[in-house]
Amino acid sequence: MADQFVIGSVFASVVGFILIYSFFVVKSVRKVLPADAGNSNGKSLSVTTRTICINGECRSETDADVIIVGAGVAGAALAHTLGKDGRRVRVIERDLTEPDRIVGELLQPGGYLKLMELGLEDCVEEIDAQRVFGYALFKDGKNTRLSYPLEKFHADVAGRSFHNGRFIQRMREKASLLPNVQLQQGTVLSLLEDNGTIKGVMYKTKTGEVMKAYAPLTIVCDGCFSNLRGSLCNPQVDVPSCFVGLILEKCQLPYENHGHVVLADPSPILFYRISSTEIRCLVDVPGQKVPSISNGDLSKYLKTVVAPQIPVEMQEAFVAAIDKGNIRTMPNRSMPAAPYPTPGALLMGDAFNMRHPLTGGGMTVALSDIVVLRNLLMPLHDLHDSYTLCKYLESFYTLRKPVASTINTLAGALYKVFCASADEARQEMREACFDYLSLGGVFSNGPVSLLSGLNPRPLSLVVHFFAVAIYGVGRLLLPFPSPKRMWMGAQLISGASGIIFPIIKAEGVRQMFFPATVPAYHRAPKTTGSNH
Repeated sequence: MADQFVIGSVFASVVGFILIYSFFVVKSVRKVLPADAGNSNGKSLSVTTRTICINGECRSETDADVIIVGAGVAGAALAHTLGKDGRRVRVIERDLTEPDRIVGELLQPGGYLKLMELGLEDCVEEIDAQRVFGYALFKDGKNTRLSYPLEKFHADVAGRSFHNGRFIQRMREKASLLPNVQLQQGTVLSLLEDNGTIKGVMYKTKTGEVMKAYAPLTIVCDGCFSNLRGSLCNPQVDVPSCFVGLILEKCQLPYENHGHVVLADPSPILFYRISSTEIRCLVDVPGQKVPSISNGDLSKYLKTVVAPQIPVEMQEAFVAAIDKGNIRTMPNRSMPAAPYPTPGALLMGDAFNMRHPLTGGGMTVALSDIVVLRNLLMPLHDLHDSYTLCKYLESFYTLRKPVASTINTLAGALYKVFCASADEARQEMREACFDYLSLGGVFSNGPVSLLSGLNPRPLSLVVHFFAVAIYGVGRLLLPFPSPKRMWMGAQLISGASGIIFPIIKAEGVRQMFFPATVPAYHRAPKTTGSNH
């Protein structure tokens, strides 16, 4: 009887939201150009560069169409994509050696689909990447497995986990094979501006020489620590927690080919394979500081607080990894996209938009953004009319919203729900979330399809989030409601609203739920330049 009441409440909530949404939303169909249309003329264009020095100032004269600052996941993928479409691309990257990071190691199935759309799916080959078919959740001795809904997709479609640096190097290599893409090592010092328009960049070469490079469009992809985004957006960076990273060896996961999330106290712990012999462990530590590594406080914290909460079969390998001493830390940053549309420049990747890495959605958002930008630029032959291009590309910020806002909102909301709390209503929400996902069927498939990037629908996210809250209230009120339980139920709904609505507000309600009502959504390129 209790389950029927809860399930009935869930579906009543779903139907209500869908009716409201259907009443307001204006549906529109947008034609997407084929992926190979951009280079249909078969021409192979090369980037030519010459250096001119006058009165001690060196200027790099380049006939590039686009300068890309940074060659991480976003920059390298974008360079290959625009180069394949016939653009002359120059990439300036601070360090072209293989990166060594503890995040950016899990690509969701939705991100893999975007990788396929960009023709980069072979970049996860030959790097010992591991297939990921879903998640396993652990809480207070209980566990449940959540599988990605992949039945309707090609057999190759799944998540992938890997060493971030290996993946980036593969994409850099593939981009550099194109004759019209030039990768150069250098540190970009500033953007070159003239009457409000970005004309290029000033950078320091590997040998220390200060140079200037020019192109009609500069795309900044210099990562989460970007020093260039200040003039292109309103960066409101939040650091809710830090990750402590370890690599476990000689160990098996309870559910192989699955990401593992332990709902620990005070916050979640993640495990997933990054190679056939290594398991990445990320311990979330709330706040902006972690215990000291040098005096042994961090090791003590990991052994006494964290180790007892992880699955028993992994504890020995976990302690061995701590004793080995290769402990890495990094801050977890979130930053909503708040761009200043600027002629001649665009932000992409973590320089533009970040979310908590708990859900592993960063690369999916970046690759999805590249697909949107590629489709917008494809009809344009000439990028030199910076003002007109800037007005046209304002549609990018709306067209990216379904995928980006869904993943961003889910990451922020799930992190807050999964963290332990002294508040009884928050604890009840945490319990309800675990039990709701454990129901299986539509109750797990819906949230997992959102998490995986396979179903990037903001409305579906809101429906499932409040369905969890209603499920929690139903558990409180059955079998016999009491004033205390009714009050806690009200607090649970209030707490759920307090978690998700501020995130939605930061993402933009209109762009997130009613994108077709935003004028820029329907903006078209000038017909005079549609011969590309």
